[in-house]
Amino acid sequence: MAFSESELAQCEQAMAAYMKRRRPPEHIRNQVDLGYRIQDQSVEIFEIRPGWRNPDEIMEIPIAKSTYVRARDVWKIYWWRSDMKWHPYDPDAEVDSIEAFLAVVDRDEYGCFFG
Repeated sequence: MAFSESELAQCEQAMAAYMKRRRPPEHIRNQVDLGYRIQDQSVEIFEIRPGWRNPDEIMEIPIAKSTYVRARDVWKIYWWRSDMKWHPYDPDAEVDSIEAFLAVVDRDEYGCFFG
């Protein structure tokens, strides 16, 4: 089930503020940038950069994802491992808001999101 209009607006507002804070300076965004997408009940953050083999091809490299579980009113946090799969982020596998998810990603205590 997708987000309600108010939930979607809250996600969009939180993500816009996060992107404003975290995106690289405008003069290098053609080399590396951040983006996000909201799909169903998940929010995904990814890096955008030219391909290594073909710079004309734009790559999206997953960084972090959070999925809202309505039945439990929690946001599950995932990180993208080198095995090309999403894995639960421990020790903060669940938080209570989109803002808390973004705070966990910002802290990146174990270097799982930004290295």
